[in-house]
Amino acid sequence: MVKISIVIPCYQDEENLRCLLEQLQGMPDRPMEIIVVDGAGSKFCSSICKTHQAHWLTSQPCRGQQLLMGAAHAQGEVLWFLHTDVRLSLNAFASMMRVIENGAIGGFFRFRFDTPIDWPAYILEWAIMLRCGLGVPYGDQGVFILRDRYHAIGGHAPWPLFEEVPLVQGARKMGRFVALNEPIFVSSRRWRQDGWWRRTWNNRELALKFACGVSPRILAQRYQAMKTSAK
Repeated sequence: MVKISIVIPCYQDEENLRCLLEQLQGMPDRPMEIIVVDGAGSKFCSSICKTHQAHWLTSQPCRGQQLLMGAAHAQGEVLWFLHTDVRLSLNAFASMMRVIENGAIGGFFRFRFDTPIDWPAYILEWAIMLRCGLGVPYGDQGVFILRDRYHAIGGHAPWPLFEEVPLVQGARKMGRFVALNEPIFVSSRRWRQDGWWRRTWNNRELALKFACGVSPRILAQRYQAMKTSAK
């Protein structure tokens, strides 16, 4: 049986983290280890990790750096990177293992919105699936990869945004990097709060500027400003 290490970056999102760890504890399959890398150094986060038997590490609040730290400590043969605000299907582990045993070096899950959702969500789910076929899936789609291939590629970029782009591009050059039909459920809260189309446009604008060479750190500052203005 292939051993899986789960790496979860967290920054002031303890309630979602608690829900995810509770779900992982109740899954029919269990990972070898769960590593939470906390960018806030929160005692509350530490307590949640202790309760749910997850390793707690602290890091500067930069998602790429957090993921790199977690991966450096992981011992499993497969690394599975999860955001705090996702929910998993019961077949998630089995779906990963099936493609790994069939020769894939990694992959990602199909993006689905968690409930409640409005009609634009169905259009956006289809558009995200199309984007992943033409471009790069993002970290909220539960990227997983063999640990030795992860380190051979160089891991995540040490950036606060778009940190998975060099990793996915490198993985696709190295071997089969598979798009699973199995869904991962992403919280719809921010889309509903910001407006479905407004948030989608803002995300596409950031991605376009990144593709044009704008620094991820500058884009992260803009992203934080957008979140503040939406409150």
